[in-house]
Amino acid sequence: MKALLSPEPSFSISSLQIKRPTYSDALPSSCLRFPLTDFNGHPRRRKLLPHGGGLKMKAVLDSAMMEQFGLKESDIKNPALSSTYRRSEIPKANPTVLDAQARVCTGPTQTRPLSEEQAFKVFDTILRSARGELKGEEPVSKAQLGAFFAGMTIRANAFPEETQWSEGEKRAMDVFWPLLVRALPPDVLFIADPEGSLLGTSNSVGPSFVGNESKEMRLVGALREVLAGGHLGYEEVKGVLRDVLPLGSEDGGLASGVSESLLSAFLIGQRMNRETDRELKAYCLAFDDELGGASVADVKSLTHYGEPYDGNTRFFRSTLFVATVRACYGESSLLHGVEWMPPKGGVTEEQMLKFMGAKTSLSVHQAKELIEDEKAGFAYLSLREARPSLYSLVGMREHIKKRPPLATTEKVQQFVRATGKESIVAGFYHEGYEEPLLMLMRRRGVHSGLVVKGEEGALSMTTRVRAATASKGFPVNYCSGFRSLSSETALEADGVSRQSFNLEVDARNYGFEPTETPRTDRSVSKNIELGLAALRGGKGAAYDRIVLNAGIVDHLLGCDGAEDVVVAMERAKEAIDSGKALKKLLNYIEISRKMK
Repeated sequence: MKALLSPEPSFSISSLQIKRPTYSDALPSSCLRFPLTDFNGHPRRRKLLPHGGGLKMKAVLDSAMMEQFGLKESDIKNPALSSTYRRSEIPKANPTVLDAQARVCTGPTQTRPLSEEQAFKVFDTILRSARGELKGEEPVSKAQLGAFFAGMTIRANAFPEETQWSEGEKRAMDVFWPLLVRALPPDVLFIADPEGSLLGTSNSVGPSFVGNESKEMRLVGALREVLAGGHLGYEEVKGVLRDVLPLGSEDGGLASGVSESLLSAFLIGQRMNRETDRELKAYCLAFDDELGGASVADVKSLTHYGEPYDGNTRFFRSTLFVATVRACYGESSLLHGVEWMPPKGGVTEEQMLKFMGAKTSLSVHQAKELIEDEKAGFAYLSLREARPSLYSLVGMREHIKKRPPLATTEKVQQFVRATGKESIVAGFYHEGYEEPLLMLMRRRGVHSGLVVKGEEGALSMTTRVRAATASKGFPVNYCSGFRSLSSETALEADGVSRQSFNLEVDARNYGFEPTETPRTDRSVSKNIELGLAALRGGKGAAYDRIVLNAGIVDHLLGCDGAEDVVVAMERAKEAIDSGKALKKLLNYIEISRKMK
């Protein structure tokens, strides 16, 4: 069989065999130095610093390479773990209430009501914090108050009986609500009791609360509907977001003067109610014109990679290295994300690039130039530069705890456009979000779209065999998507003909031996070591994952030269084994550093 795709709307993979050499997954430490050769392919002498408490930078970037790039050790941010990239200026959240938010600020079936003991502890913490009497832990922030009480209100108003308030929560509220009414500010009282009827008490704040200024009034009106379990229209959501963002005052408040409690309640409330397509479109498109018109790269093909912004905490993250492989045969890629993002705070592409000395504060125009530059052929763009308004929410998102709607829509962005074909690839974890992601991709007007349930909900498909006791829902390596076809096929509503597909990728069908996924456990340096060892041709689990992900994505997106999935795989291997992919990465680091 030459190709996986067929005219049918859905299918599974049939067996394909590729002859591959046998090898050991274990790589000697000598293979994990960067790089072994210079740009001309000559052997390079390595000078390693002694190891202290963690991996030293020169264990990954040797002294000669640092000299060639003009790097000093002070130029390179070198914490070994992803958690060290958290911005120190973000205030820490109160852990007691944050744990409660993890339980009650989620969906209608996932919510876990608090026990009586838990509820009493949480409400006591909130009361003491409001009174300024909390000792030994962080105060409960405004964003936490908004998110927690929004979760409680929506559960009471709209959730099924099993996830509404527990008896313990009711007893705790009986005790604490009369005290909280006298201690909490009006905006939080409105979120907790918008109708003024909580537990039969008479509270006039909720029904009469309208906010302070026109922007806050619009937010309050929208939030009333959300707290009742309702939904909003596209223009209403878009208007609220554009009114209140960016955050930006030095004390952590909103530059617009809108209450943080109200905004956090709005964001988590929309997620708890399961956003409609209209609402998701608003989050996705609201700030498309924030920096003016999009830059357009003069390339035949551009793939936008939408990895979860909060990174990987357990397994190897391969997309950066996949992008270097695909660049070798003219498939340009734009990666985007942030340095650190809650709730996971895992390893991200920005951390890896910064660790290796690349510039990660590129403008949109500079990213376009790197995509067009044949020496690189891919780019990474930080949300910090691409969408400052959305980036301003990073700190608040830690205090919200659970992922807001933006965690879905930020994966479907087009920060740079292309003259040729465009595709979007996005990772997902929770069943039910694959179709909204594909809907947003179609709304973007791209030629092809693909959602992947990789490991940790990221894009990396695995060669590991699916466990017999795997959790319910779509398995890891599940893919769903569409690709544009000729005009001979019936057109969809937007005038584009597309073929839809879904499948589960089994790496054994391509001759890959089953292997356990390499663990990185938040280690930025370990993720880099694995990726660089693979780009130098070191056979093993990381190498296989890079080849698998490059070849499958090329084929499913309908890329030129990838009609035959076997050829697509072999093309990816050749890009690595020839040294071209590693050179693309080295070129990218060098070129990006010279950009002003």
